Amino acid sequence: MKVLIIDRDTLSTQLIRPKLEAMGHVVTEEPVKNNALEILEKTAFDCVFLDPAPLNNARPVILGMRRAVTNYPYMVLMSQDIQRGEALKAGANDLLPKPIDAALLDKSLDNALRLTRLIRRIGDDSEDFPSAGGVIAKSAFNQLFLSGLDRADRYGERTFLLFIGISNYQEVLEMDGPQAAAYSAAKLSNYLVRLRRQSDIIAQTGKSEYCLMLQRPQYETEPREAANRFADALTQLKDIAQPGSTVDVHVTLLDLPVGEKHVEHIVRYSADGAQRQEA
Repeated sequence: MKVLIIDRDTLSTQLIRPKLEAMGHVVTEEPVKNNALEILEKTAFDCVFLDPAPLNNARPVILGMRRAVTNYPYMVLMSQDIQRGEALKAGANDLLPKPIDAALLDKSLDNALRLTRLIRRIGDDSEDFPSAGGVIAKSAFNQLFLSGLDRADRYGERTFLLFIGISNYQEVLEMDGPQAAAYSAAKLSNYLVRLRRQSDIIAQTGKSEYCLMLQRPQYETEPREAANRFADALTQLKDIAQPGSTVDVHVTLLDLPVGEKHVEHIVRYSADGAQRQEA
């Protein structure tokens, strides 16, 4: 990733920069916020680490940076005074408390990489999957996905994405043939359409992958409970695997705008039935 660090605190940058560069990221430092805005207007960065001090309100700074760019950089707010909820309401993707903790820095980088790759993958229009049977097209889903990021930035709203897909699809394709692989994917799609609530949006985001968008949860644990419920229900799906074959279905819950992975299950189908396990 191309990373921009905006911080007057040289001690923090001295801690962050070597770690990022050792991981292969390209790092630029700029202590002055106005200069950073000019840099962002000319260069597309994947991730921005920002300490808003001495400002008490980070929102104007983040808003100015969002307006200056043409892409969507992952913004990590660095502060010893701001809570994570406040950072998200200010339009940041995540919070890295100061003094910098190496484990929390790693977690923020993982989230940034995950969300950055997801934005590219969902926005890739080289291959689309048309709407059918209650499942919307990937291109249509991309617009809703971008809207979710925008609403997080504007209003601090959280959106959760539940990805469910056949993780060993290529293996099934090679071992059992294209007809068997297509049958397994279609079987999964039809089952998910029946399982979802009418208010849930479901899209095809890959040849064997589907995503449910869970918007504005009513309570904190609702998305995790939904992910666990789907994983449990998937153990009842029959005849998805050919005799002698194994089909692995992953269930993964991510959130916007953080990009954090909250849940990951595997449901394995074989001649012996379905078994659920933690990934």
